[in-house]
Order: sequence, then structure tokens, then C-alpha cells
Amino acid sequence: MQNHTPTIKSACFSEYDTLRKVVLCPADFMTIREPINETQKQFLKENIDTELAKKQHQQLVKTLEENDVEVLLVSPSKAFPEQVFTRDIGFTLGNQVFVAHMAHDVRKGEEQPLIDLLEKEKITYTNLLEDKIEGGDVLIDRHTIYIGISNRTNESAIDHLQSLLPTFEVITIPFTDTYLHLDCVFNILSEHEALIFPGEIDEEKLKLLASRYDLIKVSKEEQATLGTNVLSIGNKRVLSLPINKEVNKQLRDRGYKVMEVDITEIIKSGGAFRCCTMPILREAPQV
Repeated sequence: MQNHTPTIKSACFSEYDTLRKVVLCPADFMTIREPINETQKQFLKENIDTELAKKQHQQLVKTLEENDVEVLLVSPSKAFPEQVFTRDIGFTLGNQVFVAHMAHDVRKGEEQPLIDLLEKEKITYTNLLEDKIEGGDVLIDRHTIYIGISNRTNESAIDHLQSLLPTFEVITIPFTDTYLHLDCVFNILSEHEALIFPGEIDEEKLKLLASRYDLIKVSKEEQATLGTNVLSIGNKRVLSLPINKEVNKQLRDRGYKVMEVDITEIIKSGGAFRCCTMPILREAPQV
């Protein structure tokens, strides 16, 4: 582990406070090279239309900027075909930014371009080095951190993270490996609501989540198009795919402003809005 002296504010205490600063990576070299999830296996032959993915990603960046979010871009590299999914490379918990350690060989090395960006922007970070943990498995809600246990995030890394964040309660969520990360089956929308695809989560932990949140169930059909993996940007504003009509209707019925952005080419690689974004700063409401 390496610590770096802070020179700029970073803060994320929830998945739904107002998003002010976020890290993305252009989809310039996006392709399915070595399938590491079921979605990629499905689209391996068809693969990714890189030019279309680039245009869709540019629209995502534009939408964020139009909503007063500062977008920091990692430099894309041909060596890293999965680099668009910045959520996994790092994550912000409380006032600490962590650089993750990628599990799959095809993604190893993505950490350095993120580190280069953080140092350029003078953003403090802690490098988890050999800990096996990815940001898609990590969600925060005030003083509780939920971490998915998978073949990409293991218990020893979680124990280490807990030791670095002693004031937070860390709850582990075992789930099946059908989907890549926890945020593809569970996503917190507000203090009281969360999206869930219930069949993939440990039953005991599912009961715990149901005791804490009003769980909005995502259908199997819309789970296939990553209906759970939306991005909340604050004040009940959510980025979602136009094709996930039932999810979008449920959110609108609950008072959310759903901003539909088409990234259907990008999701062929197994990730959507939350996967493509690494928040650095969320602004909590003043009490």
C-alpha cells in the first residue's frame, strides 16, 4: 500500500449525492479480446463497433457535462481493450481515493494511466497494490460499504480495506459469477431505494438489503441489458438506457428524472453507466 499526500478534495459518501467530478476513459480501443464475462462470450463473434462505441461514449460525456459534472479523461491505450470501465480501476470511499488491483490479465496495467491522471490533477490516492479488489464490487451509503465477493474481489482484500477505513461498517455480499460485478445486480439509488436483480445474491444478504431498502426488481429481460447498472448523479437524476423501458418507468413513477443515453454498443462488453464512471467528488446536501 502506498499513500500520497492530499492536495485536492475528494469525497464520496453515497451512490446518490450530487456528482461533481468523475473519471471516464474514451472508448477509442474498445474491443472484446479475451472474454471475461458471459455477455462478452455472447458478443465475441459480433464484437464491438468501436466507432459507434466512441460516439456513444462521447454522448455520455456530453450528458454529464451538461449536468454540471466535471469529467476527467484517462488516456486510452490500445493495450487495454476494457479501459472504458473506469469504475473497476479505482473507487472513492469517504475522503479517500483508492487505486484497485485488477484480477484478469486482460485488464492488468490499466491502473497506471489512472495513477498518471490522478497525479496530474493532484488528487490524493492510496494504491492497494496486490489486493485483489475491483470498484464494481464496491458501493457506499454513508457509513456503510457493501462489497461483493467474487472471483475479482476476495475476502483478504476486503479485510485490508476495512482496516484502512475503521469508521465504516463493511458488509460483504456474496453473489454468483454470472454477472461481472456487484453493481450489475445491486445498485443504490437513494437512502431508501435500490435496484436489484435478486436471483444472483446470497439469500441471507438479500433479506438484509430488503430490510434497509425498498428494492426495485429488475426483470431478467432488462437485466440482460444491464438495467441495474444505472448512474445516479444526484437530486433523483439517473442515467439509464432507453431500451430498459420497465426500469425507467419504475424510476419515473417514483419521482426520478431518467436521462436516457444510448450506450448499447458499450454494454456488449458487460458494463453500463456505473461501470463507465469513477466518481471522485459527490456533494452531500447541507443539513
